Amino acid sequence: RESMPLIVLIRNKLKYALTYNETKKVTMSRAIKVDGKVRTDMCFPTGFMDVVSIDKTGEYFRMLFDVKGRFLIHRIKKEESAYKLCNVKSVRTAAKGVPVITTHDGRTIRYPDPMIKLHDTVKVDIATNKAVVSTQSTGRCNWDNAALDETVKLFSESLLSAAEE
Repeated sequence: RESMPLIVLIRNKLKYALTYNETKKVTMSRAIKVDGKVRTDMCFPTGFMDVVSIDKTGEYFRMLFDVKGRFLIHRIKKEESAYKLCNVKSVRTAAKGVPVITTHDGRTIRYPDPMIKLHDTVKVDIATNKAVVSTQSTGRCNWDNAALDETVKLFSESLLSAAEE
């Protein structure tokens, strides 16, 4: 429920392959990247806010939820594929007093902004794994609101760009 395997994404959702073997060939050709890293495992789980990129076709997708809680593959631009929004799950100090935050997708970010608190939403640069911008929250439910606001913003931008074309 919390993730979608690459085989389902490539074969069933994006329709880039018809069979298991075709999907295996696509992934083993090192054509698929998830959050900027090449993934050859067909069963690799793609989760909420993950960026799936296919460099050979120049396509970029973000994994989001629709209103019924199902995964939605949203096409994004190359500029948007450089970052992702992450929920802060824990704020602590590691060895030698190094401040560390852990995000909803398991990332550990060292030396974050001291203003970042638990349940905040941070914009993470995928290439450097650094927290760029932080959205302050007042409670646990703000994560859903922040993610929803970002999703609405992404959809409205894509609709505007489609209307201009």
